[in-house]
Amino acid sequence: MALRMGGQLRVAPAGAILGWDLSAALALAAALAVDPLIAAELLPAIEAAVVRGLNQTLMASLDKDHG
Repeated sequence: MALRMGGQLRVAPAGAILGWDLSAALALAAALAVDPLIAAELLPAIEAAVVRGLNQTLMASLDKDHG
């Protein structure tokens, strides 16, 4: 399910990734018949790891372009 959330990102004007649209994530979980309690418990932790990784990749890319 996490792989399907790529188009549901909240992005700051400067380009930093802020997180997922968790309403959309929970709707996707429901559509995939994922238990809503499990989704609500696990999605924030998964979101945090994904956002951290995306922002690290973004920063590394910017450092290459300007350094």
